[in-house]
Order: sequence, then C-alpha cells, then structure tokens
Amino acid sequence: MKEREIAELFALEGEIESVIPYGEGHINDTFLVSIKNSDNKYILQKLNTKIFSNYRGLMDNILQVTQYLRDIVEKEKGDALRECMTLVPTKKGEFYYVENNSCWRTYIFVSDTVVYQIIDSPAVFENTGEAFGKFIARLDGFDARSLCEVIPNFHNTCDRYLKFLASVKADKASRVKTAEKEIEFVNQRKDMISAIVDALDSNEIPLRVTHNDTKINNVLIDKNTKEAICIIDLDTIMPGSLLYDFGDSIRSGCNTALEDEKDLTKVNFDISLYEAYCKGFLKGIGEKITEKEISMLHLGAIIITLECGIRFLTDYLDGDGYFKTDYPEHNLVRCRTQFKLVKRMEELSEEMIKIANNCRI
Repeated sequence: MKEREIAELFALEGEIESVIPYGEGHINDTFLVSIKNSDNKYILQKLNTKIFSNYRGLMDNILQVTQYLRDIVEKEKGDALRECMTLVPTKKGEFYYVENNSCWRTYIFVSDTVVYQIIDSPAVFENTGEAFGKFIARLDGFDARSLCEVIPNFHNTCDRYLKFLASVKADKASRVKTAEKEIEFVNQRKDMISAIVDALDSNEIPLRVTHNDTKINNVLIDKNTKEAICIIDLDTIMPGSLLYDFGDSIRSGCNTALEDEKDLTKVNFDISLYEAYCKGFLKGIGEKITEKEISMLHLGAIIITLECGIRFLTDYLDGDGYFKTDYPEHNLVRCRTQFKLVKRMEELSEEMIKIANNCRI
C-alpha cells in the first residue's frame, strides 16, 4: 500500500491533502500528512522492523509512556498536545497498523517548533539538558520494569566488554595488530566498566525509564519562546539509569570535532558545554535525582563514551558488520575519537564533579 492509503487508515481529522517525506532520520521512513483547509498535520512513520524486530513491544512501551506523561502534564496544567507525543489510533482503534511485517504509526504534529541539528550555543545545550531532565523527572513514578527491552543489553557495559574480548580473541578480520593501543586502552579501564551496572544491581541508584538516544535533534524547540517543549523519538525507551542518558548527551554534545575526525588534535572535551548541559539537566530533574546519581554524573559521561568507543572497536575487529563505514579504518577512527574524549574527561573529572555540585538547585 502507498503512504497515502496507509494514512487514510488512521483516524485523522479531515481530508488528506498531501503526504510527503519529512525530516532527516536515517532509521524509520517519515512523512508529513497535511489536511485540506486545516492547520492540522500529522507525522506518519514506517518503523524499520529490521532494527526493531520487536515492534509490538516497542509500540506498547511508547503507548504506556506517552499516556503516563500526558496525565502528568495535565496535572501540571501544561499543554499535553505540545509537551507530549500523541499517538493517533487507526479507525479500528488500534495504535499502529501492521501489514506484511511492516509497522506504521501516526503522531499529531507539534506545530511552531524547530529541531536543532548542531549545538550553536551553550544556551541551546542547556535547554536540551533541561528538557531531558524534566522528561526523567516526570517519569519518576513510572514502573520501568513494565517496559520491554527493545534492544536487550543495550547499555550493559559488562556484556559489551565480554563481546569485545571475544572479538579480540577471534580476530576474524585479522585486525588485532592494527589496534593494539586501542585494545590496551580498554583493558586498562576494565575495572570501571561495570560501575553503573553494579550500582543498579545493588540498588545504589534507581532503575528508571531511559530514552537512550539523547541527541539534541530529539528535542522540539518552540519557535517563539526558544524553550525546549517536547522529547521525541521514543523508540529506544527502556529501563536503565539516568546516567546513560546524561552520559550520551555529554558524549555527543561536548565533542569539539566530528565523531569520525582523523586529526585527534581537533578532538577535545568542551567543559563549558558540560557546565551548560549540567545546569539545565539538574534544573529539569529537580529533586527527583539522588545524591548517588549526582556523584556519578561525570562517571556516566566517561563510561558511556568508553562504551561507544568499545562498540566501534569491536565492530572494527569483527570486520565492520554493524556500523556503516566509508573506508576500512572508519570504525577505528571513530573509536579513537571516543577514547580521546574519555582521556580528556578523566583529566577533568574533579572539575566535572565540582560543576555538578555547583549546578544543583
């Protein structure tokens, strides 16, 4: 079926005027649905079921979380249609449509918003931090254990390390000799790898609902007020630690260079952006964060960055079967940028800890 025919299966208000490709996403197929003689618009998406094979569990996660968020926003006297993603049911009352193992869904379009692809100022990054902090705070009372693991062991750093060791041992792409320094870098930090997993297992930090893709372009910004109003792209909503989400934002946002920059002299950690995000995040989450979590924020940034580097390195050693590459050393280059950030954050750890403490409300 064509996109327009799929869109007509959903309970839209009005007659469809057009269905056109929309956005810059690389995983799902996204379309903007416009309605004749109306300002109403919708986002129609075809899920990538090769990546998200458990699409039913994924959609159940999103339905649970968005309904919960809507109730919270309404209690806070907010605008749930702007501050939450809203799924539109099909005309049969279901919240997604499946045909030939393809899964389609529709959201109400949030008008008068923009998405930033790059951080052009500390203020933008601070706004993003506040949005993700508020997102976690609003879901503080949600039972994270009720969610399915869309991608099992996604941030299980212990599992990632074991897979890395297996890849080193197998050396199936005959690349171990070309990555000896990087392999040693990981092994020198093996004792820190389990810190977040251990803290969760021992209940030192709470299990929470985590977004797991906390890039700046997953926040809708109001065109007029410039405030962050809505977190989008909830496909990787899963149980985990807020340190995962905080750490991934810092990993992606505080790097002064591209993720695959070959010249490591250009790769550095921008501590001023760290301070901006930290300020916003702690403002957004308010009293919902524990003392232990605050004390581990810097460690979350280091571990998630190290984990990302390990993933790139493991894929390089295995022959580049997961991440798309443009040349044979691409994943090794990516790995090196992450490890450069790890080293720099280790050097700045004391300052990062002071910043987190100073940014507390």
